[in-house]
Amino acid sequence: MRVGLHALGIGDGARPEVIRAVATAAEAHGFARLWCGEHVVLVDAPASRYPYSADGRIAVPADADWLDPLLSLSFAAAVTSRIELATGVLLLPEHNPVVVAKQAATLDVLCAGRFSLGVGVGWSAEEFAALRVPFAGRGRRTEEYLAAMRTLWTEDPASFAGEFTRFEAVRVNPKPLRGGRLPVVFGGNSDAALRRAAALADGWYGFNVAAADVPARIAVLAHECARRGRAFDELTVAVALGDGTPEHLPALAAAGVTELVVVGAPPPGPDAAGAWVTELARTWIRP
Repeated sequence: MRVGLHALGIGDGARPEVIRAVATAAEAHGFARLWCGEHVVLVDAPASRYPYSADGRIAVPADADWLDPLLSLSFAAAVTSRIELATGVLLLPEHNPVVVAKQAATLDVLCAGRFSLGVGVGWSAEEFAALRVPFAGRGRRTEEYLAAMRTLWTEDPASFAGEFTRFEAVRVNPKPLRGGRLPVVFGGNSDAALRRAAALADGWYGFNVAAADVPARIAVLAHECARRGRAFDELTVAVALGDGTPEHLPALAAAGVTELVVVGAPPPGPDAAGAWVTELARTWIRP
């Protein structure tokens, strides 16, 4: 099973010297992919419930540094040559899809085809309000934005007309390197997220999932693939565990997980951050 690392862009992981140390050490020790998440806005007292913790609260302080994921991964791409890169996840309905299509394809070119675009619908009504994007309908908006972006990646000139976005005979270049196909990973643990992964994406990213719940989530994903006549093994299945240990790896592989994503916060300073990655590799890649 591949092992990825979700550790860039927040707090001490937002410092350039730490990003460089984590990225280069992760590549040297055999991590398959670097993941980087997104929030444009955090608030001190959110009314919205965070869906990835038991208490409904996000663990990141509202005043923490949180870098833009596409810019963070561009920096990581410049100091590596083999390790894959992915947003985990970019909150697509908060963005202009034409701009994201341009940025994602640019990053894919700069990293020589190592990039996958992980997307999600978002959960924070306060964040959407600050960005002046309607919170209601964000799932439909995400689905339409993906369709529009894929049109931009594969057609030149490209035209699209939908409920939320439209353009006529435009050229957006560069194109992604893999024949205009940029892998899209859909994030989220809900049944709706799994349906969208099966219908629209090249993979699924489950975040902070209890190890005991992984087989049931994957069964839903497999069922949604079967309903659409799609082979389950067409999808990559990446999971970040909320309670995992290396002893869970065989059972996860048997359930259909193709990548375990280790989530953590690097310590301050490049030397300590590099040593931290080395220890993670000893634990998860070469136990």
